[in-house]
Amino acid sequence: MSIDLKDRIALVTGASRGIGYFTALELAKAGAHVIACARTVGGLEELDDAIKAVGGTATLVPFDLADMAAIDKLGGSIFERWGKLDILVANAGVLGTISPIDHVEAKVFEKVMNINVTATWRLIRSVAPLLLKSDAGRAVILSSSAAHKCKPFWGPYSASKAAVEAIARTWAGETQRTALRITSVDPGATRTAMRAQAVPGEDPSTVQHPSDVAKALLSLVAADYKETGKLFDMRQGRLVDYRLPD
Repeated sequence: MSIDLKDRIALVTGASRGIGYFTALELAKAGAHVIACARTVGGLEELDDAIKAVGGTATLVPFDLADMAAIDKLGGSIFERWGKLDILVANAGVLGTISPIDHVEAKVFEKVMNINVTATWRLIRSVAPLLLKSDAGRAVILSSSAAHKCKPFWGPYSASKAAVEAIARTWAGETQRTALRITSVDPGATRTAMRAQAVPGEDPSTVQHPSDVAKALLSLVAADYKETGKLFDMRQGRLVDYRLPD
């Protein structure tokens, strides 16, 4: 069944490559106008060409998520132009280093937390009022199995994704009586630059393509999607309710 996102406004971070790129493209194919954010101008321009080729439209916003002032201004800019936001896909993130936790440099740990956690929170704070103006606001927050597995040597990344899931679950609880629906997503092993950095000896053809993840995410931003505060596990192809009893 095709998903119709005509007249919906969607914001995607990390849109110049990988999961963000293909999610932005799928959203545009479904009719959404995509606000594409990333550091790499060339990648955004390639995305824009791809979106135009399928008859879609996009607004390119090149900036670094380390620029907190830019994130704070983003919500106001979206409000001035569109008055609302229907879809948020918070995808951008960094891996840091695979290293014993006591060997991680402070600047590396701080960057991982800054980009993966603080920037995500600032983004939520910036656009949450706009999502609440939508008749069917949808937010997808990219997580990872690292948040739960906490494997040796993955400390900073694992901690950052656990924090992001906690933020998403808290936000979902605070907005459960509204039209806004919030979902964390564990995409599983995916053919991305981050995956290549983390597992350099892996044959990329043995893991899923980011376009597969992007297609699965579409169902989570549809107007008829009603769940909130859950984790979508790509490996299982289903939602996981990880809430503890009240």
